[in-house]
Amino acid sequence: MVIPLPDIRGLRAWLRRGGVIAYATESCFGLGCDPRNARALRHLLALKGRPRAKGLILIGSDVRQFAPFLEPLPAGLFARLSRWWPGPNTLLLPASRRCPRWLTGRHGKLAVRVTAHPEASRLCHALGLALVSTSANRTGQRALKTATACRRAFGASVWVLPGRRGRRSSPSTILDPLSGAVLRP
Repeated sequence: MVIPLPDIRGLRAWLRRGGVIAYATESCFGLGCDPRNARALRHLLALKGRPRAKGLILIGSDVRQFAPFLEPLPAGLFARLSRWWPGPNTLLLPASRRCPRWLTGRHGKLAVRVTAHPEASRLCHALGLALVSTSANRTGQRALKTATACRRAFGASVWVLPGRRGRRSSPSTILDPLSGAVLRP
């Protein structure tokens, strides 16, 4: 069953005003926002109780959605991206000077993933932008798995999108393709 997309025009306006959304991802519901909007990021971090220094993940439907935030990738690495994407692999890639520090936290790299979750991918494609993607929960608590749980937890402060989470039981793998390090299996 394909979940219909929400009112994209209304959703774009919500995100421009600094709104936070909850949406289905590979293993749980995620909290997201426009990664260029400082107000939205402050709201999202406050909802989670997450320190700014940790940095955040961006998801997109296409690697080109990350271009404003990343340094140009070496040709050899760009050619290898299809090994990991689309899929449940978050890559740490060199952040550009234009990348807001609230996304990278204390790090010089940005965590990005071309998602294979069909609803999240359709959402990014329809919006025409990458989205912040962090689990829908307070830091240290279990990730929320349903839209209903997100509505109960966040109320009207978050636009909760209907959707079905994927079948993964664990969050995405985080790896650095330049060093070969795996930070989260």
